[in-house]
This record gives sequence, structure tokens and C-alpha cells, in this order.
Amino acid sequence: MSRQTLQDSAHATDASWVVRPSPPSTPLYSPLPANNIGGDSPMDIAVSDESNTTAQGSVSLGDILDGQVERLGPDSQNGVGEDTDAEASASGSDSENGRGKNKSAPVGYCVECEDQPASVFCEQCADNYCEVCFHSQHRKGNRKRHSTKSLQSTTPQKKAKRSNGKAESPGTGIIHTALKYLKIQAEPAVTANGENQEDEELSDDFKLMGEQPTAKAPVGDWFLERAKFIPLRLTLDERKYLRLLEAALSVSEYTDRIDILSYGSKSKRIVSQIKELCAILSGLVLAADYKVGQELFQDRDFGSNAEFFQEIFELGRRHKIMNPEKMRTTYGKLVYLLQDSQIPEVKDMLEFTCVKPIKTVYTVLSELNGLRVLEDDLIAIATQEILSEGKSRHQVQSEIKMKERAIEQLARKYGSSELKPDLIRQCLYSIGDNHAFLRVNRDPCDKMISYLQKYFDAEKEEQGFSLAIRSGRGGARLSHDHGKQYHYVLQSLTLWREIMHDMFMLWSLAEQDLLSDENGYRLRDTGQGLNRVQAAPRVSRMMHTILHRAQKRVGYWVGSSVIHLGDHNVPNALMFIDKYTQVYRILLPICNCLGQLEDLVKNPGIKGYIDGQFGGTERLRKEILADFFRHAFDGSGADNFFDAGSCIDGRLTSAWNWCSTLEKKRYFPVFLLSGFMGFDGQW
Repeated sequence: MSRQTLQDSAHATDASWVVRPSPPSTPLYSPLPANNIGGDSPMDIAVSDESNTTAQGSVSLGDILDGQVERLGPDSQNGVGEDTDAEASASGSDSENGRGKNKSAPVGYCVECEDQPASVFCEQCADNYCEVCFHSQHRKGNRKRHSTKSLQSTTPQKKAKRSNGKAESPGTGIIHTALKYLKIQAEPAVTANGENQEDEELSDDFKLMGEQPTAKAPVGDWFLERAKFIPLRLTLDERKYLRLLEAALSVSEYTDRIDILSYGSKSKRIVSQIKELCAILSGLVLAADYKVGQELFQDRDFGSNAEFFQEIFELGRRHKIMNPEKMRTTYGKLVYLLQDSQIPEVKDMLEFTCVKPIKTVYTVLSELNGLRVLEDDLIAIATQEILSEGKSRHQVQSEIKMKERAIEQLARKYGSSELKPDLIRQCLYSIGDNHAFLRVNRDPCDKMISYLQKYFDAEKEEQGFSLAIRSGRGGARLSHDHGKQYHYVLQSLTLWREIMHDMFMLWSLAEQDLLSDENGYRLRDTGQGLNRVQAAPRVSRMMHTILHRAQKRVGYWVGSSVIHLGDHNVPNALMFIDKYTQVYRILLPICNCLGQLEDLVKNPGIKGYIDGQFGGTERLRKEILADFFRHAFDGSGADNFFDAGSCIDGRLTSAWNWCSTLEKKRYFPVFLLSGFMGFDGQW
């Protein structure tokens, strides 16, 4: 066939050359999953154009230019909409949970996720949705104009169903899943008049806790719900075993031996490596305390000491959740070891399991009938974090004494022969550690949001401090005017803030996804080496709930809503957790630098430098913020729109890319003067 004939043939079948998304039967773990495009790529537009032409007929150019058609595509009733973001995220969720679109949802439940009670009926789609899925599927395009009807007062399934004579709530999917994993029996909430609350009252807040009550306000159920995911602080004896675990993991070559492409029985290699690590731990315990080690391992039977290994592995997991900056090289090795130990074949060969639930404040107090401690209004004072900023020395000391008196009063009031006062103090200190975590990780997001709202106006563009970006200029991959970029930055920071606020809950669900014996993984080359690609349905569901709350809070959403989980961008829940625990490493150094400018200019030499180069501290602060808000949220950081762009994870990728270019900025000396050592340093 001649070259001209080939060209004519190609032009004759031009429609067949348009790239189409993979069908629903495509495996989730493909190296480049098509269902994660998510609107970041112009490829989506090509797909949507063709599907719109074939399914709905031609669309006029005037409709497109007038904004009548935001994303072309069929407006069908089978759960597939024109919004590529929602389509990608929904298909990914279905693949993760092993459900297909052809399988009907249970009566009274959402047709999309199938595990949450339906709260909204779409009259055009003729389907029932939960609030999160409805918002995701009807965010823009033709579906945005669909009319709805509330099902809160008409759905009989929203009432508690009975199983084995006990009332169970079907509407608390993620929480009940987490409580089941933590071996906790959930109780129905009770109102002030003694009646059980209906599930519709918990539709928004039962998954995500609100703000912490103030010291003088009634605490309600805030501490009771929050304590379910707060790990218990380690005791002195437990910290000794923690050091032994870290020493054993640091010399272990587990991932180097297991996560490789090789022939032979992988299960045998896993069992051999686990037993080798257990043997190292046994030797270290024997060396640290000969009497205890001799009693534990005199018969050299690992199975008979399963409880000891479970406890020492649980110590490492609990310590990491409370201190994300610790165990940065050993925690991943520990989680992958425990993940492999949950494989049924490996578990049978080991003859014991290495995993036990995390010991939380709730589980400890629940076992000893001490949950009343969490319902006492005095707990807000006993767990408050005392800061010295803007306070006199006398005021700080009085607050410390007030906190100590509250702790002692609670310990005396609820202490008993079973529930020791020291254990109550340990639980209170653990809740205080959670507040410290929120201050370090969540508060920088609040501070950056306040800077954005103070120094910039979405409606008014100040000359020299515009936030507008254009694709191809300054490394940007997105094109936004000033107002659009303002909202894009605001919603990104708001989303990060919501994620950090519920990070302990996300971490618990991530470990549940990682260590599930029914959720296997596949070793795949993701472009960044071999990684364990594994679905994370629980984390994905919770992230969609958090995203929905952030979207409701900001009101106006810019960009894609795709959440990458279980693909080549974010292979598993461990990578997801590691990605978002770095948010404070980005924002905290910037906040510290901006907060120290007033102290820096007290030095005459530094003041002359800042006034001469930047025109004063206020203009310097606005220059740093404008540059960060422009280029830390410009879709950069990757060479394509699949790995960066405006998707949920791409926003964090862009911020990391900005961090790598800080030393080239003209204000970099100011960072050094403020004590900056790097975004991976200690602040």
C-alpha cells in the first residue's frame, strides 16, 4: 500500500483516532489508568467532543462561547455524566470496591457509592444519591441544572436497623467501618430528652468533627468522637521497646528483598524476612533485659510470642501517627512488612498475625468504663494548649496552673481501682498532643488563608501584585486571571486545612486499607520505581467527603476534583499519608519568615537592606505572598497534565515545585536571615 493511500485511509477514519477512555472493565492497576485523567488534560475535551456529537447531536459554537456547555458529554441516567472529573473519580471508586455500574444499589442507598443512605432524589436522573455523590456528579454542565427532592423525611431505611437484637445505624459507613476495625461497639447518639437521634441529623458531621469547643463552652460529643482516633501516648517502658524496634528496622533489608521482580515463591521469602526481623528483635530484647528475654524466647517459638510482637509493632505505628516527623525511613518498611503478613498464605505459614488494633484514648477508657472523662466540660481546660504569644509571663503561669488543677481534679474524680489516675493523666496528655499536632500542621493553613484575605482582593487587582498566571510563562501550566487564581488558592488552602484537621481519622482508615487481608496489592513500575499499587476505598470515600465539605465552604470551585488514589501518581494509602503530612513543611517556614520580618527590621542594617531592595516590610511580605500564591498553585511540577495540573494532588505537587526554586528568588536572603534551613529542616 502506498504512502498516499495510508494517508487517505487515516483521514477517512479520522474519528477512530480520537483517544477514548478505557471501558469500565479496565483493571484499576494499569500503569497509566485512563480513568484518572480527571479533566486535567486537553484529551478529555477531545473525548467529550466526540461523545457529545454522537450522543446529543451538534452543539453550536455560540453555546460554547457563552458558557452554556462547560464540559461536553452525554447527560444520561446510568451514572456517567459529562463531568470528566466526577466520572473519573466515580469509576475509580467503583473499581476499588469491586462494584460495577450494572449492579443495582441496595434499596434506600446511594446509587453511586452504594454504602451511604440516599438523601437526595434527582428528578432528571431518576436516581437516589447521598449528598457527596450528588454534588460530585452534578457539579457543572447540564447536570448542574437538575432539580432535586429531599429524601430525609421519606426514606425508611434511614432509621436504625436491627441485627441480633441490637440497634445498628446504617448511615455511618466510614465511622462504623473504622470502629469495627478498632473493635469498638458504636452506640446511638442520645438527645437531651433521652430520644435516639435519627441518622439524618448526622448526615454531615458524623464523619468529620467540627472545631474544638472553647474552654468555657460545653464539650458535648466533640472529645468523645475525636478520641476514637487519637493514639495513646507511649509510656517510658514502651519507649524502650520502641527504640529496639527502630534499631531492628534500620538494619533490616525487608523491602530490598521483597519488592523486586523475581521468580520463585514470594510467600516463602516474606515469611523468611519476617522471622529474621523477629529474631533480631528477640536478640535486642534479650540484650536489653536478659531475664525478660529469656522468659519470652527460651523455646524459640515465634507463634507462642505473637502477642509480644503484635504489641511492639503497634508501638511503632502509634508513635508514628502522633509524630509524623519521626520514623521517616523505617515506618514504610514496618507497614509493608505488616501488609505482607496479612496475606492469607503468609499468615498460615507464620501461624500467627503481626497486626493488632491501634490503642487509642477511646479504646482504653471504654474498656475501663471511663468514657465519662471525655464528657466532662473540664476536659477542655485540662487539654488546652498554652501559647505564650501576646501574653505576659504572669498570664501564662496562671493558665498552666489552671490546666494542672483541671488534670488533677479529673484524675481524682474519675479514678478508681480499675481506672488508675495515672492512666487518666496519660489519656489527657494524649489529647493535648493532638492539639499540638493541629497547631503545627493545621494552623499554618489558617494563617496563609488570613494572609491571602488580608493582602489581596479577588475583585480588585493591585498593580505589581497581581495573582494572574498564564500557561507557558514562569513555568505555569494553567491560565487564570487574578480573581480566578485568588479563588483557586483559597480553595486549595481550605482543602489542605480540612485534611489536616481530620488527619488522625484518615491515618486510621489508611492503615485499615493497607492492612486489610481482602485488599491485595500489585507491584508495578509507576515511573518512580517499583511501587505497591493498592486500592484505598476507605480513604477515597473519606477524601471525597472532605472535598465536598471544602467545596461547600468556599462556594466556588476552580479546576479538577479528581483524587488520585491507587494509580501511578499515588500508588497506595501510605503514599497518600506521606504526601499530605508534608503540608506543614511547606507552609510553616513561610509563615515563620513572614512573622519575623518585624523583628528583623529592628536591626538597622537589615532594615536598610529591606527598605532599599523591597520598599519596606509590607511590600516585601506582599511580594513573597504574591509569588507563592502565583507559582505554588500554577499546575507545574510535572511534564504532563496527568501528574500535575489542577487535580487535588497536583496542587501539592505545584507547591513542592515552588519550594525547589526558592533559592533563585530575590527575597531568598530574607529567608536565610529569619533562620530558614530548608523545607525539610526543624522549625
